[in-house]
Amino acid sequence: MDLLNTLVDKGLRRELPTREEALAVLATPDDELLDVVAAAGRVRRQWFGRRVKLNYLVNLKSGLCPEDCSYCSQRLGSKAEILKYTWLKPDEASKAAAAGVAGGAKRVCLVASGRGPTDRDVDRVSQTIEAIKEQNEGVEVCACLGLLSDGQADRLRSAGADAYNHNLNTSEGTYGDITTTHTYADRVETVHQAQAAGLSACSGLIAGMGESDADLVDVVFALRELDPDSVPVNFLIPFEGTPLAKEWNLTPQRCLRILAMVRFVCPDVEVRLAGGREVHLRSMQPLALHLVNSIFLGDYLTSEGQAGQTDLDMIADAGFEVEGAGTTTLPGHRTDAGGGCGSHAGGCAPCGDAPEPETAPVEAAEPQAARTDLVAVRRRGAGTDLAPNA
Repeated sequence: MDLLNTLVDKGLRRELPTREEALAVLATPDDELLDVVAAAGRVRRQWFGRRVKLNYLVNLKSGLCPEDCSYCSQRLGSKAEILKYTWLKPDEASKAAAAGVAGGAKRVCLVASGRGPTDRDVDRVSQTIEAIKEQNEGVEVCACLGLLSDGQADRLRSAGADAYNHNLNTSEGTYGDITTTHTYADRVETVHQAQAAGLSACSGLIAGMGESDADLVDVVFALRELDPDSVPVNFLIPFEGTPLAKEWNLTPQRCLRILAMVRFVCPDVEVRLAGGREVHLRSMQPLALHLVNSIFLGDYLTSEGQAGQTDLDMIADAGFEVEGAGTTTLPGHRTDAGGGCGSHAGGCAPCGDAPEPETAPVEAAEPQAARTDLVAVRRRGAGTDLAPNA
């Protein structure tokens, strides 16, 4: 396909596709899906070989959130029967993190529900970061605490944080339909604060919330412009008790096309397969490893993932290898420049506003049956007396 050859050539040069090309990837028929995966896989291998970085989530504070994000089981008014607990003590969080590191995780992601941290919360998290770093030599720590106030990113950096996560989640045009208690601009500003403090920026999206192809391309192009080092791609987990509980819009094939599009737009960035992969990709998860170079190991914030050993077996069986602690994740041109998605490097085209493609309409597939049996609330690990899944 001329489209895929063009996208591969651009990806190997770190050149931005046009919006038309990105939209065309999402519109490819299932008969051409393996061609799409193979093409994006060439770009993935160029910059990351066959390495897979493992990340491990520790939910420091579960539930009790005042924000109204429609996708979230921890939101204000959520009736999802999730674990609810206040801040873990530093030693409890460090113990949970150690389980993930022992399972092969290179990065520990510390997450807390809420609009954003108070200064006292930053003190708590700083103590937790120090405890984790003291007990796990070489581990990366990423904090995800919501909207940051002035100076908080600097304090987290001083405490030893390596990265900060704050996702854009969806396009600016549809953001108000998903969340009303804060704005898209608030999220962008927090990512900028993290970058200004010298933290590696981690910012991604959630697919499957009823958005259009144009919305998906909008948010991925916005991420490219924001220039994070890591882009997590989440697939909506439709929790019962949340406003989006009935949104079952994804098939494994569509998930793979979304991941391929993200890889073409951000070729040399850590693209992380995040929440919802077990629910929506199911038996096709190994194919996604040809597109992403990073996954979460084990469980998520409020839902259970597949067994950690199953993740490791999947990586090995697919012919990939777990990235070691001594290996630098990002390509040299990004680390030498202090990170970035290549959008400021030589030979990279600016973000354009090409018209949407005039393609023939693709016949919609039959909607898949809701697989509520695959949405399991986390009942182990942080906040419980049971061993974590790692």
